[in-house]
Amino acid sequence: MQPTIHFEANSQQFHIQGKTFSYIMHVLANGNLGHLYYGTKLRHREDFSHQFFTGSYGNTCTVFPEDDSYCLDLIAQEYPTYGTSDYRQPAIEVLQQDGSRIVNFVYESHKLTQTKAPLVDLPATFTTAEQQVESLAITLRDQMTNLKLVLTYTLFIETDVLTRHARIENEGTASVQVQRFLSMNLDLPTKDYEMMTFTGAWVRERHLQVSPLHHGLQSISSTRGTSSSTANPFFVLKQPTTTEAQGEAYAFNLVYSGNHVGQVEVTPFDTARVQQGLNYFDFNWDLQPGMTLQAPEVVMVYSNNGLNGMSHRFHNFYRQHLINQEWVNRERPVLINNWEATYFDFNEAKILELAQAAKKVGIELFVLDDGWFGKRNNDQTSLGDWFHNPEKLPNGVKGLADKITALGLQFGLWIEPEMVSPNSVLYRQHPEWVIQVPNRPQTLGRNQCVLDFTNDEVVDHVYAMIAKVIREGGDIRYIKWDWNRTMTEIGSLNLPAGQQQEVAHRYIIGMYRFYHQLVTEFPHILVEGCAAGGSRFDPAILTYSPQIWTSDDSDAVERLKIQYSTSFSYPLSTMGAHVSAVPNHQVHRMTSLKTRGDVAFFGVLGYELDLTQLPESELAAIAEQIAFYKEQRNLVLTGDFYRLLSPYQGNETAWSVVSPDQKRSLVGYYRVLAQPNVLPTRLQLQGLNPEATYRVQGTDYHFNGDELMQWGIEFNPRLLQALGILDQVVGDYASVILVLEQV
Repeated sequence: MQPTIHFEANSQQFHIQGKTFSYIMHVLANGNLGHLYYGTKLRHREDFSHQFFTGSYGNTCTVFPEDDSYCLDLIAQEYPTYGTSDYRQPAIEVLQQDGSRIVNFVYESHKLTQTKAPLVDLPATFTTAEQQVESLAITLRDQMTNLKLVLTYTLFIETDVLTRHARIENEGTASVQVQRFLSMNLDLPTKDYEMMTFTGAWVRERHLQVSPLHHGLQSISSTRGTSSSTANPFFVLKQPTTTEAQGEAYAFNLVYSGNHVGQVEVTPFDTARVQQGLNYFDFNWDLQPGMTLQAPEVVMVYSNNGLNGMSHRFHNFYRQHLINQEWVNRERPVLINNWEATYFDFNEAKILELAQAAKKVGIELFVLDDGWFGKRNNDQTSLGDWFHNPEKLPNGVKGLADKITALGLQFGLWIEPEMVSPNSVLYRQHPEWVIQVPNRPQTLGRNQCVLDFTNDEVVDHVYAMIAKVIREGGDIRYIKWDWNRTMTEIGSLNLPAGQQQEVAHRYIIGMYRFYHQLVTEFPHILVEGCAAGGSRFDPAILTYSPQIWTSDDSDAVERLKIQYSTSFSYPLSTMGAHVSAVPNHQVHRMTSLKTRGDVAFFGVLGYELDLTQLPESELAAIAEQIAFYKEQRNLVLTGDFYRLLSPYQGNETAWSVVSPDQKRSLVGYYRVLAQPNVLPTRLQLQGLNPEATYRVQGTDYHFNGDELMQWGIEFNPRLLQALGILDQVVGDYASVILVLEQV
């Protein structure tokens, strides 16, 4: 294999050369690591120094007295520090015992390998074959403190993706306080980009926001102890002319589930500094001699073929190098969850009645949600008491699991292991085991506290209780892991005063340890991540949970925006998408069963309603939905997803999935409100074989691939009548599903 990471000793330059991109760095004259280029692939040459520019401007501070042009404030860098003539945001800040915050990391050595090592304490991407990756680890050192900084870059050759992370080791004799430690820095030569971010709140997760870069600092961040409802740890810089099909985009996704920051700083000289990593707000890490601090990994994707091209790269990469390989290509069962059907009001007989109805319509997995444990009859009690409630389950979890399994269904269970109710046996025994600040009132959320997962004793105790339930609970095949409140009064009785600003990050490390134990001991169990819906939808969770409950908002119209935005980085196979009752429990909207199903088809299908209360006509329609989805789910799991019409730009949404061999496509079209006297929509498809001919399944209508992509399908009454779907586009909240098959 030809090398794809080049090092030229004479020019002291590194060239990471992917299939479609180049990333070029060099050792600066002062020993720091500088950045030269990131963009469309360049041919390799021994020296790119002619592209390096240094200049001066008024009121300049320079590194070398004899060279008034060597100012770090103008030089692109790989990992900038504070206070040495660069006035932009640093990637690292270190407080030393003498009060100094100045560090100067200079190049010491580098190492090239064809492997990728796991990160200590943190989930990360992986490889299963050595020839698939090349890694470059560059060691820098600050001579005064003897701190060693290792910057690691891994090129995933087949999927054409670059990942980065940083690690700092204290090889000195004195402790230091690391007050900022980001995972990556990228200095771009221009500000001519728009920043795409994915913000929102509970039941309004990951809404797309696009803003032009402006002078100063703009950022996304979380200080809630979680990653993603207010600001997903994913953002994109795209050219203003970039579309789904063409143009340039840089994308960054942090493999982390806690407090994070992603920011872009535009300088007075119209350059842009891009950074991402642990949130430095309320962060301080006591780094003792001999100790190491590991920053999370960043997944970086460069695309010069539009936003769909960017997304395909993320999707393929996550399926091959992030998601648990035990599950990534396995068809996911269609499930029903009893939560919206019963809430806390259920017993074994009621659950079995619902399970019997589920089996009749073709559902494959029954999930018992909140309320099966302790004395949990409402949300004010019993979290942390992980033993069955005999009043609801007289035969225990195993008794119910055995009966549901006997029906021919798989059985799953809801847990919320990170939380505790003040009214619980666990809290009464161990009030010191919760996140808290001494002598300060504790804020409650959903009548619960957050357990102190910085404390290994707490993690081990809770894990032992839940593992016992699973081991003794019969044939449990699925776990839904929930997390229903964010952090407040962030402190730990387990840590000394000088380490209280480590709590938020140490908590996440403890949570990962629990997750790792769970999936290691029970690899046959499908673990679905849930955090009050989609409040922890991030790449790190996907290393344990191959699918995540996308949002507690299951309204079909709201889900158009949520699922559309989520798809920019995350594959459809990771999105739990359910059909729920109407009026919808979150927004009280009435939509047809058909439309609810047509939206949920583009994800992992499930149901959140009481089947025992539905008329036979709706049960028959649900059975037809499930049968259709089972025919298409492998395509949804493995196909290439294309966004066609944006719900953020108009009244209509459209998307499609195309099989890798281009022989089959599933197309979804949705119109929110009916409009009078308008021209019919012409939907141009993407990703098909232009030389092939496609038939609309269930009809005799044929279209050429180039025709479908260039001309499109015009949803005029004549064609809709011929396709037998004219009645599907009448009124508000209309939807159409088409299956195209190559002739």
